[in-house]
Amino acid sequence: MADPDALRTRWSRTLHRSRGTQTPAPITGPTATPAPSPEAYADNLLTRWSEPQRRYHTLDHLTAVLDHVDVLEKAAADPDLVRLAAWFHDAVYLPDRSENEERSARLAERALPEAGLSAAATAEVARLVRLTVTHAPAGDDPNGQVLCDADLAILASPPDAYAAYTAAVREEYAFVPPDAFREGRAAILRQLLELPRLFHTPYGTREWEGPARHNLTSELTLLTA
Repeated sequence: MADPDALRTRWSRTLHRSRGTQTPAPITGPTATPAPSPEAYADNLLTRWSEPQRRYHTLDHLTAVLDHVDVLEKAAADPDLVRLAAWFHDAVYLPDRSENEERSARLAERALPEAGLSAAATAEVARLVRLTVTHAPAGDDPNGQVLCDADLAILASPPDAYAAYTAAVREEYAFVPPDAFREGRAAILRQLLELPRLFHTPYGTREWEGPARHNLTSELTLLTA
């Protein structure tokens, strides 16, 4: 289970490091004030990730993505910006809405300048969040490759964990009738299997590509049997 206190610590450390390596965004107004404490932003994000409509996109998923970024960090150009993107990538999540990634990116664009990040760093985080719509980073986009691989690493889980993932996804979409869900899920699986590669980092390609394709194929077989 995810540990909210540990996640708060991870957020604070990441934000402090990102502030330290970036030129802060200009502060306008009659007086210049220091960047606010990270804790308020952590609490807001943790509340969002704990909303009752979530079954898969929960604090456990956030923790897993952050853990996978840690595994892949050497492949990133700026791993801390990737970590911030992981925090925001499903911060807005309603299963019956299609614009979650865009709304999450806009949340990052509002919150991160207030938290003390530069305009350039904020733009990079928002770009990475939007990239999770397609999970198709360019060959010269190491940050994007790390975030997308970390987000999709669940697909390479051992069978029991993969089954728990698919069950949680079904719970999130409980409002969708069974036949419609099977049809939609099968279409997504086919799209993934048709991709030339699911993972883009050397580690992801080596360690996750084969197991993920096996899991996707097995799930598709069950759905269409």
